[in-house]
Amino acid sequence: MMNPTHRLPNKVALITGAASGIGRATALLLAREGAAVVVTDVAAEAGQQVADEIARAGGQARFLPLDVSDEGAWQEVMDQLLREFGRLDVAVNNAGIAAGRPVADMTLTEWRRVLHINLDGVFLGTKFAIRAMQAGQGGSIINVASASGIKASAGASAYCASKAAVRMFSKTAALECVAAGGKVRVNVVSPGGVATPIWEKQDFWPDLVAKHGSPQAAMQALSAEGFFTPEQIAQAILFLASDESSYLNAGELVIDRGYTA
Repeated sequence: MMNPTHRLPNKVALITGAASGIGRATALLLAREGAAVVVTDVAAEAGQQVADEIARAGGQARFLPLDVSDEGAWQEVMDQLLREFGRLDVAVNNAGIAAGRPVADMTLTEWRRVLHINLDGVFLGTKFAIRAMQAGQGGSIINVASASGIKASAGASAYCASKAAVRMFSKTAALECVAAGGKVRVNVVSPGGVATPIWEKQDFWPDLVAKHGSPQAAMQALSAEGFFTPEQIAQAILFLASDESSYLNAGELVIDRGYTA
């Protein structure tokens, strides 16, 4: 599992939403680069499979179940992480959901659920990571936003609003870390469309598959230029997690082929 480049030697990394998609790809990549990875997700079976895959390849990983919107659950996970590993060097707040529904048809419950996970989850993950990192040797926090937090998309108001808020929240948190001594960095990755299971959970997905004949064709129909792979986004996260980006704080990597330019 170890890569000769060792871009994250002896680092401890926590990743949310790591059972699939960008989170899974990031967990596998960071482990290959030398990090001990704490895999977290509400999907316990799939999350454990990611940790097992890392272990089988010779890496170090631990799965801990986590609902990112639950502050008590965050406290338990962080306490256990620090007991087992002694410190936290990298935190990737990736967990998120989407709800494709027009504003006029969306319920308050649906709206709040998206913000609860996408925004509250990032707030809590950043809060607990800052505390752990400031008590140690510092570290890098990477919050996953979206190009949809820069350029609006009809039918995705809650998602767009949550991701726009993640971007500004992260910059503010970064400035607070600078004021506290500069040991902790907070940066953002904002991808365009990524081929992940989040699309398959949307209400429109069955009709789209039926229209185009297969999940692969449906995915292609969603983006004329094609989707990024989770592995491509993970490479950007790795850069921000590593010491190679030690000069970057309150920054944002927009990965969208110029969509928001």
